[in-house]
Amino acid sequence: MKRILITGGAGFVGSHLCNRLLNDGHEVISLDNYFTGSKRNIVHLMDNPYFEVIRHDVTMPFFIEVDEIYNLACPASPIHYQYNPIKTVKTSVMGAVNMLGLAKRIKAKILQASTSEVYGDPLVHPQKEDYWGHVNPIGKRSCYDEGKRVAETLFVSYREQNNVRIKIARIFNTYGPNMHPNDGRVVSNFIVQALKGEDITIYGDGKQTRSFQYVDDLIEGFIRLMDTREEFIGPVNLGNPGEFTILELAEKVLELTGSKSKLVFKPLPSDDPLQRQPDITLAKKELGWEPKIPLEKGLVKTINYFDQLLSEL
Repeated sequence: MKRILITGGAGFVGSHLCNRLLNDGHEVISLDNYFTGSKRNIVHLMDNPYFEVIRHDVTMPFFIEVDEIYNLACPASPIHYQYNPIKTVKTSVMGAVNMLGLAKRIKAKILQASTSEVYGDPLVHPQKEDYWGHVNPIGKRSCYDEGKRVAETLFVSYREQNNVRIKIARIFNTYGPNMHPNDGRVVSNFIVQALKGEDITIYGDGKQTRSFQYVDDLIEGFIRLMDTREEFIGPVNLGNPGEFTILELAEKVLELTGSKSKLVFKPLPSDDPLQRQPDITLAKKELGWEPKIPLEKGLVKTINYFDQLLSEL
């Protein structure tokens, strides 16, 4: 049994990671300030004697004794991370400094939940880990993109300077139960609009592409990455190489929900990438990992979650 700290443990991805690690027989501590996380995501775990919940903001130092740290704390949807861009940068950068400092003091292994956003609006397709990215440092999305890029820099520097044991995962579009219904991400947007019978909003012409991975596949990738040999630190892409246009996604959601919603097209937001697809060759080689859950199966589970959630509101 390991003692594991998860920052952002009440968030969409963090709550699934808490669940999986408890099921694997570990002791888990969820750290969250509930800016985008929700107790609803972890309330079913509260009776587990090996689960602890702490309200804390990672921009402030934190002290605890653990074996491993998963640093997931940061709003990840444009609506939430653009709401307070300074706070978003501080969460990524100061959060990384505080968690790396903790890992250094207690000699814990630490995984950084980075993002495909480090590639920006890519000029290389699909994206491999050795691509440096095409990011606007002063754009609307830069508080998140550049914050995550600096966090990666900090992780590598702490390894080189202080021998901290690190892992870096670059997460591509992920969806599933426990997503925030108002997070502005395309999967949750489409499903909630379809279930409410509202117009489905497509930004641009809908021909831009995304690669969607179900959250359980991502969690499996995290755990395999954390358990890899010491020398392998990443960064490693965790995403689904199956590429879909936004229009295809909208049509699939309409089909699965049986909704009569109409498609409505609006202007594309600034710096919104036109293509996003991971090259997962490295993940296959080093982790023996690739996504297993097809889009339709994952969408059905996610639609059922939102259907239940909306019925309770």
